[in-house]
Amino acid sequence: MISSAIIAFLTVNTYYHQQMRAQNDEKNLNIAKSIAQFMMDQEDIHIERYLETQASVGYKIILVDEDKNSTLFGSKFRLNNLSQQAIDNVLNGDVYHGMRDLPKETFVTGFFSDESANTVGTSFTHQGKTYALFLRPDIKMLFSEVHVLLGGLFIGMAIISLVAMLFVARKLVQPITELTHATKKIGAEQFSVSLPTKRGDEIGELAVSFQKMADQLHEADKMRKQFINDVSHDFQTPLQNIKGYTALLYDQQTTEKERLHYTEIIETETERLSVLTNQLLLLTSLDAQSEQLEHQLVELDCQIKEVLQRYRWLMEEKNIALTADIVPVSIRGNKAYLEKIWENILSNALKYTSLGGTIEVYVLDQEDHVVVSFKDNGIGIAQENIPYIFERFYRVDDARHSDVEGTGLGLAIVKEVVDLHNGKIKIQSRLGKGTTFKIYLPK
Repeated sequence: MISSAIIAFLTVNTYYHQQMRAQNDEKNLNIAKSIAQFMMDQEDIHIERYLETQASVGYKIILVDEDKNSTLFGSKFRLNNLSQQAIDNVLNGDVYHGMRDLPKETFVTGFFSDESANTVGTSFTHQGKTYALFLRPDIKMLFSEVHVLLGGLFIGMAIISLVAMLFVARKLVQPITELTHATKKIGAEQFSVSLPTKRGDEIGELAVSFQKMADQLHEADKMRKQFINDVSHDFQTPLQNIKGYTALLYDQQTTEKERLHYTEIIETETERLSVLTNQLLLLTSLDAQSEQLEHQLVELDCQIKEVLQRYRWLMEEKNIALTADIVPVSIRGNKAYLEKIWENILSNALKYTSLGGTIEVYVLDQEDHVVVSFKDNGIGIAQENIPYIFERFYRVDDARHSDVEGTGLGLAIVKEVVDLHNGKIKIQSRLGKGTTFKIYLPK
């Protein structure tokens, strides 16, 4: 407001000096000439009374006769500095442009300056005598009630505007202050922040976005801590088993048969650690991948047949019947990651299908996508567990207590790879009846 006031003042001042100053001087000079002309035309007029009448309507008038006697009509000037040279010039017939030529810098001291030099002057003759008439408006009388109202209106607007801007500024700064405080809390890993998100402006949108970010960071922090806890648990158990059975191997009273059994257990736990480590590395690789993988043309039918052939020995060992209907089809995708889908789903089907069970594999070539289906008649999954089976380290209780135990990462890897290929996965399962996985991949 101060800056705009200064700019407006300088602009108006420039306009006054270039335009209004000369116009104001000319206007008042014409008034002085009309008064002088009227007195010259009226030979019987009483000059003093007439000039008193003119002064009463808002003018300050100085009348100087040819004997250099001056008379003031109206209120006194604050400064009486009209030069004798100016008086002599007017008595000699010149015109005095005091308003136009007053040497002042600003219009405040120029237009409103209450001094006798800030007047206009002209001469006239009356009853054979020469007079000099100097005139300027009486600023105090020119300010009417309307000007007072307008001035009060301007001051009131300025005060109200200032108060309103201070109020609005505080309202604007308050949420930013809260955002700053929330940022510091998040920097200290305190994610439970609450921000005002009901504003309809840009600050409100920022608060909503910041709140979503804080909630996501909070959730990510919980997942990170849970992930560390799960990894620690899954590593700790086989390591303890290895340590315990290794100690038993040192026992001199352990028989050769027991040593062989303990060695097999240590080997199994070591293999479990190796699988867990490989799956963790794969998940880390998947997390680091961008949405655009390195795609190539993959013959999906050949790839699935190779995976089935790789696990053929396990099917024969468990006497599991395999039914496969695989049509030739190719898609663009990442060959190595796609292979992990079929390996993990097939290994799960083999793991949880009893001796003499069946596994059915179908590949359907549809218009814009490929459907791959794995169906088994194994132990199945309870309905309440299905929404969680793709979470990392999640293992269904029935599977956890069975004689086969997984890492809880296989299906998480499947879901990550399917998502990276812009596909989707559906699961149907009934406890004790079996499970069907259907993977939809765009061509």
